[in-house]
Amino acid sequence: MSRAIVFAYHNVGYRCLSVLLAHGVDVALVVTHRDNPNENIWFDSVQALAELHGIPVITPDNPNAPEVVAQIRALRPDFFFSFYYREMLKPALLEIPAQGALNMHGSLLPKYRGRVPVNWAIIRGETETGATLHYMTAKPDNGDIVAQQAVPILPDDTAHEVFQKVTVAAEMALNGILPALLAGNAPRVPQDLSRGAYFGGRKPEDGVIDWSQSDAQIHNLVRAVAPPYPGATTRLLGQPMRILQTLRTCCTAEGILPPSFYVKSGKAYAICGSGVLRVVRFELDGREITAADFEAKYGSEKFEFNR
Repeated sequence: MSRAIVFAYHNVGYRCLSVLLAHGVDVALVVTHRDNPNENIWFDSVQALAELHGIPVITPDNPNAPEVVAQIRALRPDFFFSFYYREMLKPALLEIPAQGALNMHGSLLPKYRGRVPVNWAIIRGETETGATLHYMTAKPDNGDIVAQQAVPILPDDTAHEVFQKVTVAAEMALNGILPALLAGNAPRVPQDLSRGAYFGGRKPEDGVIDWSQSDAQIHNLVRAVAPPYPGATTRLLGQPMRILQTLRTCCTAEGILPPSFYVKSGKAYAICGSGVLRVVRFELDGREITAADFEAKYGSEKFEFNR
């Protein structure tokens, strides 16, 4: 029986740990994160799953600390698996497992290496993404590929919806390749790093809408940061506004107009740098209201977005 140490968090961590257990892998230890009270915790708990199965759990602030490395080395694992764990594992850790350390990444590597790959793929208008199981090296997301599973990104999919697909893709990729991996005959395909790029993390302020952009670009941003993420933000009538859902339309602005918000026939619209979006859901001053509510209070004239 192969012995593994699992570094995991989030839904991908939960589902992939479930796959290892289903295949009879001896999971000697789970390394995970303590939930951040300032974060919207909408995902499943890896720690709860491990405890359900009687697996020891640790939540170190630094998994590369000498005492943690010593604890893990003493367990003599065959494999490391990292499933959406948020800290980089340094060489002192990576050299421990006898048969290698593998990571599940939420993109079709070598595309979208780095942080929040699902959000970036949507922002950049991709129509496909997926999950990739690959060997870990000292540099992030650049080791040999073992398995991949693609999923579509539909034109109105939000990041949450795509992430749910990627979670299933990760489960499928791991479940399909795990017998060969445990037997020592899984493929290893080197990445052509020239076919992708590295992307960094995103902050709430990165969701501020640039209304000079096209309707397609703004629609992609809105769905990439829609709840449970912080949302796309702007200002209207001197108040903070959060755009929660949009749809692209065939509407066009009459003449050259500044980016504006208006209601017509009970539906809300936003004039962009080019093109017009239908604004399906939005908040004004922290409260979600309907297009009808907005029209009743402010009328149907065009209101320019505040810069």
